[in-house]
This record gives sequence, C-alpha cells and structure tokens, in this order.
Amino acid sequence: MEIILKKNVDKLGYKDDIVTVKPGYGRNFLIPQGYAIIATPSNKKAHAEVLRQRSHKEEKIREEAKAVATKLEGLTIKIGAKVGENGKIFGSVNTVQLSEALKAEGLDIDRKSLKIKDEPIKEVGSYKAEANLHKDVSVEFSFEVAGE
Repeated sequence: MEIILKKNVDKLGYKDDIVTVKPGYGRNFLIPQGYAIIATPSNKKAHAEVLRQRSHKEEKIREEAKAVATKLEGLTIKIGAKVGENGKIFGSVNTVQLSEALKAEGLDIDRKSLKIKDEPIKEVGSYKAEANLHKDVSVEFSFEVAGE
C-alpha cells in the first residue's frame, strides 16, 4: 500500500515522502492517527504541486539547518549535575537537559531531534550526541557532564 506521509515517522520516513507499507499498518495506524494519506493518483498530483511550490522555502530551511550544524560542530556543551562521592550522578542526563544547555548557548534545538549515543548517562565525563536538524542535515557533537 502506497501512502503519503503528513508527518515525520521514525524508521519510516519524513514528511511528504511517498512510502510503501503493509496495508494493516497504513489503514489501522498511520491514516487514523493523521500521519499519512492514501497515495491515490489525484493525491499524488496534488502532492507534486505542493512540493513544487514549497521547494524554494525548503532550500532556505536546509541552509539555516546547515548554518546551525556548523555552529554546533565546534561547540562543547557543559551540563552540570549533582554528583555523589564516587562520581555517579543522582538520576541521569537526558535530552531535555541537553536541549536546555543548547538554548543557553543560543541554539534552539528541539529535544525530540536530539539523540544521546550512550544512554543512560549516570557518570561524569564526555559523551557524544546527534542532532537531526533536517532530513538532509544531521550533526554529531560532544558534551561534557560535570559535577556541581
């Protein structure tokens, strides 16, 4: 079954992609949740027209994402956490804290587009994370967890 995605779906595709899925997955989950529509010939034609009109805006968004990626590559983020005597953190560091630290540096990146490589983080040290800024732009950066 061919469908047109209306939203980004993890491990399936990005918004406005035409993908093939099993009929049950499309009919019972993607379409009722509003993630997709059926790719009929008329929907494909309307979709192609929307993509053509949106291509100029899309290029501008991609360039902005690349600019943010270049800023992020050379940056090392520091996150403070409460630490016990043996160097273990009380709780763990997650994408919410990473997103807030990036906002403090002047980069507004949504926590849902961040992925920490070595989850869960329960000790002080240096770690890697990945920011998926656009479907074509993804950057890996480092951050450091320090005790307060």
